[in-house]
Amino acid sequence: MNLETGFEGRSARIEMVPLMDVVFLLLVFFIYAMFTMTVQRGVRVDLPQAAGRPAPDGVLTITLTRDGAYQLDGRVLARDDLLLEVVDRHRTANQPVLISADRQVPLGTGVELLAHLRQAGVEAVTFQVSPEERQ
Repeated sequence: MNLETGFEGRSARIEMVPLMDVVFLLLVFFIYAMFTMTVQRGVRVDLPQAAGRPAPDGVLTITLTRDGAYQLDGRVLARDDLLLEVVDRHRTANQPVLISADRQVPLGTGVELLAHLRQAGVEAVTFQVSPEERQ
């Protein structure tokens, strides 16, 4: 007895959609595995160099010199006097503040100055940097 089922003349075929799904999942797995196997370490950073925009006109420029002096627009002031004048001028004219520091100035000095300015209500504060050197 020979029954016909309708599948006698058909040949085997490969379905592409499940194959593409499997290849995509393998690709995702290997990419994820690659990122989890890389060791993330700190990199050497040269802080005074970064990409940035030119400073807008009318900014208050605070300069931290190598010998530890504070200057506001070229005038040498004590830190407390500088903070009082910057806060006063920022409130009256709403001028942004630009901190320009020598490369030899410790990072903590700039961060402390930034913290004092933020506590006094000056939010528009940025650090001046030199352009990045192209290699």
